[in-house]
Amino acid sequence: MQTYNSHTNILDNSKKMSDKKAHLFYVEDDESLGFVTKDNLELQGYQVTHCMDGKDAIDTAKNGNFDLCILDVMLPEVDGFTIAEEIRKYDKEVPIIFLSAKSLKEDKIHGLKIGADDYMTKPFSIEELILKIEIFLKRSKVSTYKEETTNYRIGKYDFDYSNLKLTYNEEDGRTLTQREADLLRLFVQNQNEVMKRSYILESIWGEDDYFMGRSLDVFISRLRKYLKSDDKLKIENIHGVGFRLKA
Repeated sequence: MQTYNSHTNILDNSKKMSDKKAHLFYVEDDESLGFVTKDNLELQGYQVTHCMDGKDAIDTAKNGNFDLCILDVMLPEVDGFTIAEEIRKYDKEVPIIFLSAKSLKEDKIHGLKIGADDYMTKPFSIEELILKIEIFLKRSKVSTYKEETTNYRIGKYDFDYSNLKLTYNEEDGRTLTQREADLLRLFVQNQNEVMKRSYILESIWGEDDYFMGRSLDVFISRLRKYLKSDDKLKIENIHGVGFRLKA
């Protein structure tokens, strides 16, 4: 029996009137799974727009104003990877979670490289999905916790965390994803200090496991690329321990 079906009725009905008002975009072509997942998310107080076709999903995503996207990979017409790439062309911030039966390491890495924040394989636990949604929303603009505007100077870069902007020598800035900004801020707040991999993973991803570790490596590579214009900045790999931003 698939895990997601076993959790249909376990959620506390008292949460039906939750104060969460986030609008989720959910793309899944399996009618039964889509119904169960959408129902459980709505029980948590979320507004959910569900699409079953990849081509329709692209049009819906462009015309909607969503706080988080949950995408299957294998879909009719257009696959989930393509949908994510289209979303990232006009929205660098919205969290994207893949839910897929494709469990190969290469698929997970590809999903993260094109801008996803997480990649969960089927069968999945609805509680784990809800936990991840809550974590990502807390780090996004729909969070009930308001992050104060914080600006940092990193070498020759200006980093505006609240607006997700990284600017080199006052040139046009790069817009980061929320996950990239969260990770960079953690490095900045602990610059010149060694941070253990487990600490980084638990702080940013909420857990420490193999696949989250691979996600971390992908994001570290991105940040190194973004910071390469200042040769005095370096994210060092401390073998067997973790990383350090040397500034």
